[in-house]
Amino acid sequence: MKVKDIAEQIEKIVPLKLAQDWDNVGLLIGNPQRNVKSVLLTIDVTGDVVAEAKRLKTDLIVSYHPVIWEGLKKIPADGPTGVVYDLIHSGIAVFSIHTALDSAIGGVNDGLAEIVGIRDGKPIGDYVEHRSGDNYKLIVFVPIKSAAKVSDAVFAAGAGTMGSYSHCGFKAEGAGSFLPLKGAKPAIGKKGRIETVPEIRFETIVPAGKLDNVIAAMKKAHPYEMPAFDIFKLYGSENKFGLGRIGKLEKPMRIDKIVERIKKYTGAKTFGIVGDEKRLVKTAAVCAGSCGKIINSVIAAKCDLYLTGELKHHEALAAQEAGLTCICLSHTISERFILRKLAKQLQKQIKQVTIKISRKDADPFKWKKL
Repeated sequence: MKVKDIAEQIEKIVPLKLAQDWDNVGLLIGNPQRNVKSVLLTIDVTGDVVAEAKRLKTDLIVSYHPVIWEGLKKIPADGPTGVVYDLIHSGIAVFSIHTALDSAIGGVNDGLAEIVGIRDGKPIGDYVEHRSGDNYKLIVFVPIKSAAKVSDAVFAAGAGTMGSYSHCGFKAEGAGSFLPLKGAKPAIGKKGRIETVPEIRFETIVPAGKLDNVIAAMKKAHPYEMPAFDIFKLYGSENKFGLGRIGKLEKPMRIDKIVERIKKYTGAKTFGIVGDEKRLVKTAAVCAGSCGKIINSVIAAKCDLYLTGELKHHEALAAQEAGLTCICLSHTISERFILRKLAKQLQKQIKQVTIKISRKDADPFKWKKL
């Protein structure tokens, strides 16, 4: 596969249009036509990671943080641009995903929300618009005896979810009519004769990202050669994309139990905590890395817990005064856990390419006891 082909597969998981406008994502270094046999996943692109990539004969590095943040006027081999120079000289391409992965469904913030136990978490702020946030109405006409089979297939493909409810739909009985012409292969009736069949009008909601799969599942389950169906875009029902996640926990938990889950799924060995360490958490918010003013929205929502990578001093003080418990894992520890999931997702789509997670990528801080 070529770099550009892998980039297309990455965008199916992490649409780059979900990135913040200040971010720098996409193919930042390299030839899109280069053939790729080996991919290395990392949070940061450091000198050690580049050396590892060269040792592994890596063709493409997929990084979370961009290796280039701002425009470069010169790229000498020494100094801050040494890593960029080395990558270019070695012919290793770099594709960065950063805040696109933060906002994406199943991305970093959804992962943190799952760890904490948040049910149906919603973005907190810094919203971005993307077509995949649209919802559509599917209406299909099915013979009564096949209605359950078709609706089950449609739901299994991802339709019918509204908030905390699944299998949402509407059914009404009616009569469908058709005249099979020459060349037709009708499942019901005969060519040249008008047929009237008792049918169900089945309606449900479908998110844009699952529309193609839902239609394919419907057609496969439908008994008719040419199913009659309609698709309408629903206005005012868009799902928001943005940074962070906020919501109620599936089941209230004490801080110590949540800390156990954090340690298990992120590998964190230490953390900083602000506020009550023993409280029962019913509502929580998360935001990977450093989320700036988003904490103001968390405080305003009167959450019990905020899980993040890092907080500025005055943000921590504001949380303390508001009675909000905050857990800080360190910037990259709050993000690195997602690489395992991303590696599995990519490997399913590009089986002919070797995908590895960097062993040299690490938190720049070494936390020690005094």
